[in-house]
Amino acid sequence: MQSEIKPKIAISIGDFNGIGPEVVLKSVSSALHTSTPVIIAPVGVIEYYKELLNQDINFNVLNEDLDIHTDEINVYPIQTNNLSITPGTLSKESGKVAMQAIETGIQFCLEHKTDALVTAPISKESVNLAGYDIPGHTEFLASSTDTESVLMMLVSGSLRVALVTTHIPIKDVAKSIDPELIKDKVDLLAKSLIKDFGIREPRIAVFGLNPHAGDGGVIGREELDMIIPTLKEINDSYESVQVNGPYPADGFFGQKMYENYDGILAMYHDQGLAPFKLLSFGKGVNFTAGLPIIRTSPDHGTAFNIAGKGVANPSSFKEAYDLAVELSNKKLREN
Repeated sequence: MQSEIKPKIAISIGDFNGIGPEVVLKSVSSALHTSTPVIIAPVGVIEYYKELLNQDINFNVLNEDLDIHTDEINVYPIQTNNLSITPGTLSKESGKVAMQAIETGIQFCLEHKTDALVTAPISKESVNLAGYDIPGHTEFLASSTDTESVLMMLVSGSLRVALVTTHIPIKDVAKSIDPELIKDKVDLLAKSLIKDFGIREPRIAVFGLNPHAGDGGVIGREELDMIIPTLKEINDSYESVQVNGPYPADGFFGQKMYENYDGILAMYHDQGLAPFKLLSFGKGVNFTAGLPIIRTSPDHGTAFNIAGKGVANPSSFKEAYDLAVELSNKKLREN
């Protein structure tokens, strides 16, 4: 039996004043038996957190020819002139490095130098200080890969929660949703469940927009006028995908109905992610479906309040890394 090729996994370091470097370093040693990690970061950041965590880890520092050593932890150095690491604080430099690392990781994947990208958390404020104007990772990844439509999905085992709208104000949610957007997101979710997760006949639950899914039009008519007719149209077009709803989000989770579905489509960010994060016990993974590359990330932020204290929990990052390896192996086998 032929041994499985170990996938090369790029890791963008995130905001180096947050917990990203810490959870990365706490995770990479155990990753070597399944994959080849390629951390994209200033060498000084790696050395700083290696000393802070008192870790005895050796790294292969790469140069431009990208001679990745398969049985070592590799570091591709991001160049920065005046490295100033101050855990727990916002800085223009940390925002710039975070974005440079993501851009490099995307390029590595597009050029097939690495098989997937795992992104450590960024601070949108630091990124903004560095001159970038982005609402989030998901939107930047779509733009950088010339992808018209992507889907933000949170994954924890068999629980997969995707979003119709992502990083927009609540006041803009209702007017942003229309039948075409719902169709697009359901289609992306169905294709990802089949292609990425190997579920041949996926079952998808869709939430309503209003409390109690509108209560028959008493609390808003979006369900009656738009969502229900759209879901009927979607089901009429599918043969192997079942789409049910719209469900009230509170009762759906309270009654554990999520156990009966392969994927859930929430209408807006907190409607889906608040219960997901409660149920995933800190081990959730953010997966971006629809991209030409594999990209995952932990489901938490920079946690500036505990940065530099050595107490960050790496569980979510490890789950994100493991999912990237799993999806990479599936893709390598198919190719």
